[in-house]
Amino acid sequence: MTSLIDVIFLLLLFFMLSSTFSRFAEVEISAAAGGAAAPSDTPPAFLRLSPDTLSLNGEDVELTGLKPALDALRETEETETPVLVSLRDGVNAQRLTDLLVALRSVGPVRVTVLGTAS
Repeated sequence: MTSLIDVIFLLLLFFMLSSTFSRFAEVEISAAAGGAAAPSDTPPAFLRLSPDTLSLNGEDVELTGLKPALDALRETEETETPVLVSLRDGVNAQRLTDLLVALRSVGPVRVTVLGTAS
């Protein structure tokens, strides 16, 4: 019985020392608030996300080209751009997360996701 406890302790010690507890990437998601949205002078950008393509206001873009395309839509760098994301059938959670990470680097945006990822 004593040797079993020693082995379990050594395994516990090994796994605690060999694992990492840092977070590699975080995507902040907030729940929608009730009530009417605040009026904005900036028209919303409409993103349609499918498993293979991404379109911004009807024009195909790549994730890497999303920042220049959204910068062309806003008046100033500080203007918060409302972005509506429509999910097509077959979009998985990883594809949606990749888009949200790309939108984080764009600048001040307010993202609303329409639909659910599978």
